[in-house]
Amino acid sequence: MKSGISRIRNPVIARVFRELGLTEQWGSGIKRIFESAAQQGLPEPLIEEIATGIRLRIWLAQPHAAGQTPAPADDTSILQRLESRLESRLESKLAAKVLMHLTTQPMGKADLAKALGHTTVSGELHKQIRRLLDSGHIEMTLPDKPTSRLQRYRLTEAGQALVQQERP
Repeated sequence: MKSGISRIRNPVIARVFRELGLTEQWGSGIKRIFESAAQQGLPEPLIEEIATGIRLRIWLAQPHAAGQTPAPADDTSILQRLESRLESRLESKLAAKVLMHLTTQPMGKADLAKALGHTTVSGELHKQIRRLLDSGHIEMTLPDKPTSRLQRYRLTEAGQALVQQERP
């Protein structure tokens, strides 16, 4: 499990969860849980076999009772969690980062590349922008001129709703 290898036991349920956007990538969840725990300096999660199943124990950074909202985190932590949630829904860390940058203002591809710390517009950035356009999460500011040097991208209502839905 920790290596990211997964075996689908019920392909019908797996396909439905994938189509509903409830599953991100096969085998990535447990690995990300362990990485997140290490980044936060928490004890390593514990995987226990119980008869025909397993139990995963995860330690929290701050204790809180069930049903209570944890204490508010700093802005950086909130943005990281939002980005992580968007990544799960969009199946791409780059797509999540693009959406996060577009929450503040419309941006062109070169501006997005620069904001992401890239020196040029990569093929992967082109691909993720196309995916976000096709999914209806972003739109062009100049739809009649898709190749214009003045072209910018902005969140659609669906994109804004996705970001709001994933906010902690």
